[in-house]
Amino acid sequence: MILEIVLIVVSIAVVLWGADRFTDGASGLARRLKVSELVIGLTVVALGTSLPEFMVSFMSVLRGSSDMSVGNIIGSNVFNILVILGVSAIMRSMPVEKTLLRRDLPICLAFSVLLVTFAVTGDVIARWEGLLLVCCFCGYMYLAYRIAMQDRKAPLPTSPKGEEKVEASLWRCLLLILVGMAALVVGGKVLVDNAAAVAREWGISESVIGMTILAGGTSLPELATSVVAARKGSLGLAFGNVVGSNIFNIAFVVGTCGCIMPMPVTEITLIDWVALIGSCILLWLTALTSRKLSKGEGILLVCCYLSYLSLLLAR
Repeated sequence: MILEIVLIVVSIAVVLWGADRFTDGASGLARRLKVSELVIGLTVVALGTSLPEFMVSFMSVLRGSSDMSVGNIIGSNVFNILVILGVSAIMRSMPVEKTLLRRDLPICLAFSVLLVTFAVTGDVIARWEGLLLVCCFCGYMYLAYRIAMQDRKAPLPTSPKGEEKVEASLWRCLLLILVGMAALVVGGKVLVDNAAAVAREWGISESVIGMTILAGGTSLPELATSVVAARKGSLGLAFGNVVGSNIFNIAFVVGTCGCIMPMPVTEITLIDWVALIGSCILLWLTALTSRKLSKGEGILLVCCYLSYLSLLLAR
């Protein structure tokens, strides 16, 4: 038991370190293309910080723990919205760009509704449903690519003194990406193996473990990235990271895992599905009120997550 817990802690640290390296390399590579912070957050940074969820869910499906895989995605998405954006808003009021309100948040909500529909209609996510999710993700990425091409004339990010930031070399960016991906693969495998072992030994359902321990652990890269970005004033990057990660988690992670093999979903409850859809709607409504997330709204988001967590633990 003690060894498994130690390995879980170590593997989470490795996953976080790998996600940090990957994000640094991918963000540096994207900035060389001169695209906006919001586009970087929605695509490159979101993909990089969501790789832990992908590795954990992928390994879980290969081992027949589809409930842990889906539970990890639900828990991560709820954590991303309620905790990460909540904490970021508490630290600094976050204006919301029109494109997020009109395009990305509705897409995130639509993907969440689509996942719930697939899961509850037959208690399984079939291969064709996974393929449809992947196709939707490809369509979203093509849309993001078109927007990025329109933003290529945007100036490079500047320092507080007004000087352009010095970008890392192409080879350094590629090296960071490769090293980060290697750490994510190794850390994800160790994390899933030992989390599943602890869950079975304690008699806790794998879906609850996926929505708490794994979700919190794999969402730490998003938390660190968004909180640091908000503190530095890169609010487009902070908001885009969370919304893009949630879209990636549902459309690509669940879609890819569903394409590999059908995913029975039997331990996810109505409360979990309501939390997934409700967190998206709550974020959209709070952002629409004044086109920003205030400190008070941030506190509301965090309190909602604490209420959901208490229900999970009581269950």
